[in-house]
Amino acid sequence: MRIAFLVGYFPVLSETFILNQITGLIARGHEVHIYGTKPKESDFVHPDVEKYHLIEKTHYALSVPQNQLWRVFQALILIWKNFHKAPLVLLRSLNFFKYGRQAASLRLFYSVIPLLNTQPYDIIHCQFGTFAIDGMILRNIGALQGKLVTSFRGYDISWYVQEYGKRVYEELFTTGDFFLANCKFFHKRAIKLGCEPEKIIVHGSGIDCNSFQFKPRYPHPEGKIRIATTCRLIEKKGIEYSIRALAQVAKMHPNIEYNIIGDGYLKEHLQQVIQDLKLNKQVKLLGWKNQPEIIEILEKSHIFIAPSVTAKDGNEDAPVNTLKEAMAMGLPVIATLHGGIPELVKDGTSGFLVPERDANAIAEKLNYLIEHPEKWLEMGKAGSIYVSTHYDINKLNDELVEIYRQVISESKTKNGIKS
Repeated sequence: MRIAFLVGYFPVLSETFILNQITGLIARGHEVHIYGTKPKESDFVHPDVEKYHLIEKTHYALSVPQNQLWRVFQALILIWKNFHKAPLVLLRSLNFFKYGRQAASLRLFYSVIPLLNTQPYDIIHCQFGTFAIDGMILRNIGALQGKLVTSFRGYDISWYVQEYGKRVYEELFTTGDFFLANCKFFHKRAIKLGCEPEKIIVHGSGIDCNSFQFKPRYPHPEGKIRIATTCRLIEKKGIEYSIRALAQVAKMHPNIEYNIIGDGYLKEHLQQVIQDLKLNKQVKLLGWKNQPEIIEILEKSHIFIAPSVTAKDGNEDAPVNTLKEAMAMGLPVIATLHGGIPELVKDGTSGFLVPERDANAIAEKLNYLIEHPEKWLEMGKAGSIYVSTHYDINKLNDELVEIYRQVISESKTKNGIKS
């Protein structure tokens, strides 16, 4: 199959769920092209980007000049150079009566240029509903051809809906061919927003379980307790609450160590919180790490915390992949009753679930796990088995290929496409 992936920044270290799908499809013999807005500036790049030559398969949108006069001048040059390739497509991209500000600002026109003379695809897979709206328009004007599949993953079905209204996906739900929600929580929300139940199924985000292998957890001979979190340092990850919880726990267990892997706009604020709580020796903001470094840190850890919260702008999480990775490796976890996370963590079995924004509750469960290390192996095994059963990327990529084939053939059952 010929498959187009519509994404934002690419490659992005924190979006391995997209990378895993792309590489899995290529490994299965399918032709994949990636259409992104622009590269993500980072010192860290996943090794699979080079292994699968993904940059060579990636097409980036043209940069739109900020100066309006220069934008128009450049557009005239582009029309002169490219009009013969697809005149109707270019003219449609300028139809501001139909496409409003996106056409009037020439942003739609600039986004079309890299797509001229593009051969039809079997599948146009839009990662996040926000990019699916762009994909829908590009298909409407003839710049892209193929069945339109949309994945809802988090902010697109939470913050974006709150920001732009409950009808923001109305046209997409009508014209899109099929939809994937990465958890039951967002599946129900999409249907509530107007998606036909037979056009959407749950298809989770997978991880490479071969990379994140199970390891039994036992107390450190010297009594040190290592806690870990991997996430972006943004509001919805709730890191301030786990730091404040650690301040309580450290009074009883001063030999505790908390390693936070990741970066983001809250880094300076969190560093100040750490300093104010006098936790500089116990809590470390490690910044971004590559996958082998993350695995090394998790191998030495005893407990994992994922304190996600609903952000003030409505942004919510699905079952996050970093949590799956920790569980796959046998770490007992503490997470929150938030978004799709309860679908992943079984309270009292693979870890504990606590209310959002509740540092006291996190501290209580953390104290319990520290004082009951005999629970680590039991919970770690339960979590690892659950992740390997439900979120193994190889199983999910096989399922994805079958979904594509059913969408192409339109061989839908009475209850929709079955995974």
